[in-house]
Amino acid sequence: MPPLPRHIRVIGFDDAPFARRAGAVVPIAGVVCQDTRIEGLVWGRVRRDGWTATRALVELLQPGKYLPQLHAVLLDGIAFGGLNMVDLPALAAALARPCIAVMRRVPDVAGMQRAIRRLPGAARRLRMLARAGAIHERPPFVYQVSGAEPDLAHEVLVRTTDRGHVPEPLRLAHLIGSAVIDGESRGRA
Repeated sequence: MPPLPRHIRVIGFDDAPFARRAGAVVPIAGVVCQDTRIEGLVWGRVRRDGWTATRALVELLQPGKYLPQLHAVLLDGIAFGGLNMVDLPALAAALARPCIAVMRRVPDVAGMQRAIRRLPGAARRLRMLARAGAIHERPPFVYQVSGAEPDLAHEVLVRTTDRGHVPEPLRLAHLIGSAVIDGESRGRA
């Protein structure tokens, strides 16, 4: 990927609150920002612990107006709706954009693997988890990236973060998702 331009556009995806029962519908909010300023929204859904997270994100972006403008795609973690895993390299390849899974802290990978082993298709989910690649710790961020070098991903995160440790597109996706579902925003963004 060439150097980033002066102003960058990214989209951040986060899941909204959802029912904890098997197969529940999980809303997905996507917020497009230029640097830290909101410019657009997309809304989709997946199933709790399902298999469609990667495809759902591609289908939200490919036919729409935002993809040609985007420099990167940010995800709040590597899974939506419990353990509906995103295949990070497949997403980056399908969108031809760097995809960055951002975490609040270094994940408990062993704990995640134990949880995955309790679900159908555990071997496939574990492969997707492994395909996400190395976990990078560059304060204040913890992330995985596909489609770009870790240094470029870190620059994207720095440039899209207004304050704190969460890039603005992810923070806004969290707030919007919880407000739409619960009537007001809640939880840590």
